[in-house]
Amino acid sequence: MVAIISSVIIMIILSLLRVNVVLAVLAAGITAGLISGLGWSEALELLISGMGGQAETALSYILLGVFAVMIGYSGITGVLVSFLLRVIKGKRGLLIMTIAAVACLSQNVIPVHIAFIPILIPPLLKLFDQLKIDRRAVACALTFGLKTPYVTLPIGFGFIYHSTIAKEMTLSGLEVPVYDVWKAMALPGIGMVVGLLIAVFITYRKPRELPNIDTDDTDEAFAGMNARFTRKHGLTIVAILAALITQIAMDSLIFGALTGIILMLLLRVVPFRHGDEMVNDGVKLMGMIAFVMLIASGFATVLQETGAVDSMVEKGIQVSGGANVWTAAIMLLCGLIVTLGIGTSFGTVPILSALFVPFCMSVGFSPLATIALIGTAGAMGDAGSPASDSTLGPTSGLKADGRHHHIWDTCVPTFLHYNIPLFLFGLLAASIL
Repeated sequence: MVAIISSVIIMIILSLLRVNVVLAVLAAGITAGLISGLGWSEALELLISGMGGQAETALSYILLGVFAVMIGYSGITGVLVSFLLRVIKGKRGLLIMTIAAVACLSQNVIPVHIAFIPILIPPLLKLFDQLKIDRRAVACALTFGLKTPYVTLPIGFGFIYHSTIAKEMTLSGLEVPVYDVWKAMALPGIGMVVGLLIAVFITYRKPRELPNIDTDDTDEAFAGMNARFTRKHGLTIVAILAALITQIAMDSLIFGALTGIILMLLLRVVPFRHGDEMVNDGVKLMGMIAFVMLIASGFATVLQETGAVDSMVEKGIQVSGGANVWTAAIMLLCGLIVTLGIGTSFGTVPILSALFVPFCMSVGFSPLATIALIGTAGAMGDAGSPASDSTLGPTSGLKADGRHHHIWDTCVPTFLHYNIPLFLFGLLAASIL
């Protein structure tokens, strides 16, 4: 119990002190191992051995980064920005809510997850500055779109999340149909909607000006904002659709991204001579996210293999008593701490289900209340965790010009605006279901 809480606190403090997130998560993982009784070498070896758990995800992000750079090279984002300029007409709130809607589509209708962010957001940064939009509001909008659909709806990534909840609860002794999960998660989803509205129209409503930077790189990045639709753009759309179809058909982000990359080269949207440049830029764009996911996987392995998570949750529910608000609050806080550390809701659910389900059944929580507790506890912390793709993704787009900080401009705002509503509405769901 001490190991997980101490390590997560260390990670948070280091991150808030602007220590690079890779070093912060690495320090937290080693600390967890040391407190659990491992030696320095054993802790590091265990962390390294667990990094392979996210190898497929990391490779997916690298390839998606290459594909995103190729799409940016085609100039199609300039067409999109020109369209938004005509439609939005200077309305900050409308633009931010549109971005939130697009982010929602990335989880369900067009399941590309965070890959759209480095394609869409960098060309919009100049527009954000012209409209004096607070980028923290944009970060909240993007994180909302990356989280709320899978938390609430059994479609796309949401189906994976809901299936994980149903499967793990069934394995733990409480059989739950997949399509019952949304009924329990509707209230927590409403809480996230409330958080988004507060962020956009209250907390970050006022205009915000950032220091101006005038560099050739910035000018080049926003060149072509008034571009017209051309044959090259049409071929780019063909490659995007092919990548999407392949991803869905083969259930693989890797094959989807590879399909898009190969078509962009074969269709001559990107000349072969620029292949090395595209790959290098793609690695720079998404490599940081990929490596953080690997380190976070190692951190999660340390916590699980040393029994730190089991110990913390067991002690938490031991002191909570029966099926009451106090019990639900402790369970949700346990989920928050675990997810903050390992950075993934999907990875937290299996850990919590094995411990929560028997306890909830013994004290009298209903099946729907149990679903709400596990689903919400798993989701809490994903927004705000330095190692979560729900925060790393928005930062990858918003920091393209170097004027957005991962912790203070993405993690802190999303933590406050989504974890608090998730906690309150999760408690409400557990109390009335």
